[in-house]
Amino acid sequence: MPCHRHIPMLERVHTCSDLSDPDGSEIPMSMRQKIVSGIGTIAVVMGMAAAAVATEQVVAQAPAAALDNGLARTPPMGFNDWNAFGCNVSEALIKQTADFFVSSGMKAAGYEYVNIDDCWMTHQRDANGRLVPDPIKFPDGIKGTADYVHSLGLKVGIYEDAGTATCAGYPGSLGHEQTDAQSFADWGVDYLKYDNCNNNGSATKQQYIDRYTAMRDALAATGRPIVYSICEWGVNQPWTWAGDVGNLWRTTGDISDNWNSLKSIVNQNAPLWPDAHPGAWNDPDMLEIGNGGMTDTEYRSHFSLWAEMAAPLLVGTDLRKATPATMAIYLNKDVIAVDQDPLGAQGRVISNDGTHLTFAKALANGDVAVAMFNEGDSAATMSTTAAQAGLGKSHGAYTMTDLWSKRTTESAGQISANVAPHATAMYRVSADRNWDTFAPATSVSVSTPSAYPGGPAVTRPGAANTVTTTFTNTGRVPAENVAVQLQAPDGWTVDAAGPAGDSSVTTNDSFATSWRVTPPAGTPQGSYTLTASATFEWNDGTQLRPGSTTGTAEVLVPNPPPSGAAYVSDVPWTSQTNGWGPPERDRSNGETGPDDGNTITINGVTYAKGVGAHAPGEIDVYVGGQCSAFNSDVGIDDEVGDRGSVDFQVWADGTKVADSGVRTGTEGAVHLTGDLGGAQFLRMVLTDGGDGNSYDHSDWAGAQISCN
Repeated sequence: MPCHRHIPMLERVHTCSDLSDPDGSEIPMSMRQKIVSGIGTIAVVMGMAAAAVATEQVVAQAPAAALDNGLARTPPMGFNDWNAFGCNVSEALIKQTADFFVSSGMKAAGYEYVNIDDCWMTHQRDANGRLVPDPIKFPDGIKGTADYVHSLGLKVGIYEDAGTATCAGYPGSLGHEQTDAQSFADWGVDYLKYDNCNNNGSATKQQYIDRYTAMRDALAATGRPIVYSICEWGVNQPWTWAGDVGNLWRTTGDISDNWNSLKSIVNQNAPLWPDAHPGAWNDPDMLEIGNGGMTDTEYRSHFSLWAEMAAPLLVGTDLRKATPATMAIYLNKDVIAVDQDPLGAQGRVISNDGTHLTFAKALANGDVAVAMFNEGDSAATMSTTAAQAGLGKSHGAYTMTDLWSKRTTESAGQISANVAPHATAMYRVSADRNWDTFAPATSVSVSTPSAYPGGPAVTRPGAANTVTTTFTNTGRVPAENVAVQLQAPDGWTVDAAGPAGDSSVTTNDSFATSWRVTPPAGTPQGSYTLTASATFEWNDGTQLRPGSTTGTAEVLVPNPPPSGAAYVSDVPWTSQTNGWGPPERDRSNGETGPDDGNTITINGVTYAKGVGAHAPGEIDVYVGGQCSAFNSDVGIDDEVGDRGSVDFQVWADGTKVADSGVRTGTEGAVHLTGDLGGAQFLRMVLTDGGDGNSYDHSDWAGAQISCN
């Protein structure tokens, strides 16, 4: 739980070394990393004041021998309470989660660690300087809780901090490493997550190495095998040194339960593949699956990509309330097998056009796991080859198993899929001698012109919109007697403008059909699904066998464009993502729920109109080519004081038309004007300024568009 972890406003308690603003008001938990990481203002100090370190002194030293504790030979799998519960951790929760691991089949699927995060202890050490489990939250203590978890054949983890206090203000381990490590061992702890709050101004790489090495050596001295998770948020490039110190290391700031956070973390973690190996893993943070901020499609991408990147699989939701859809993701044993493959290779990106990423992960038996990730807002056909993925020569063809549909097909060498927006297609590909027992790999895509590259496909009511389906065969044997159909929502008209079938489609060949699709006039704004289905036959050498494939695309029926001069806070938004909580209309961002912000205020100037958001994020408004300009005063809201750093960008479709540069909480508003001439969409984009999203309360003050 880094210092900038989110806690709802009403639950926030004592936190980092700077626990409050000068006026005594509490600082939101999503804002605190910049205080403790020393970015920009904190001097480098390694000498510890006696009051800050009451017992054992930290001795700066180079790391001892590389970590070789024999643990975490595959990425750890289990549970951590923080994402769903914050400080509301308890013995009952941990025991109930352990019970659920057993009853649900999660233990059998490989989930092993039931981990306790921050807030498990009292605010004071005992007379002997030892940490004290909160007797109300943990009436049987950590040892009693661990004994119960162990009785089920599972393991237990705990949380501490490489600073003077944890991120929620409880005693830290800096200067107490030996005492605390021995407590953990005595209690039967199997896993330690070690955070980075209140680190006494530590800033350099060597200072980070020294702090985390001290606990490594203390754990080793206990003689108990304890997995060591370094949670320093990627501040000092831990992938370059932490393999000598811990079993896994955080590579990024905290994940949030939203799409922008997910894709940002994927892009930060993906290039680090050379540094992962058995016993040492890049950690892009815990799983948000089931917490409600993303769609099931996005959650399947989350799970697929964490497995492809050989990341720890630590569940961060209330499993006692998990839906069948959530459990189907967590219990996908084929995807888990990719994550847990004993070769220990992290998947590498083999192609990336900025919106579509293809990963390949070598597996111990010679197979390769291929994941095709579509970050865009429209469906895309993605492809690579067996050779590009690193597979050896085939025995005539390759087999491809879709790890979500479980369907196995044969391919002549092309690995291709029609990938829905925000989805990930995932295959296990093998140079299988028995390829000819499987149907040829085929796909059928549905495409409509997107508003801009990677943007949504817009379909206008009451008008005939052109849609194209494309059937492709990448198998070794022909697909014969192919017939394609296109289905739209009830009431929509669908007419083929050309042949919808073909007698034979050979290897790496395709045929396309054009369709006229007309939504009824008055169709409400929203996203709608078009589904193409294709049937065919294939010859297994003895007879013709049936085959089929489907593909979908999401199309957007937009709202009417604004007219005249319109405030962005008064018009519909076609999509929105936000770093914490929802973006607010005519209020600042309150981080949690709708309407929990305050009056928009930048450098003492208040605004009645505007949008309060939180980086990273994006708000899209359909303007339909009818609007000429965007204007706004932008800056960081006064409610966070002089903290925060955000870059405000204005995009007209795929073209950036205004950029504030990085703005900080010490600066007043700057006026942005962007030319929207001819654009279909206004896109209001926030980035975190490159240093994490703590304190990034971002105001689009007085945001207004000028339209015909």
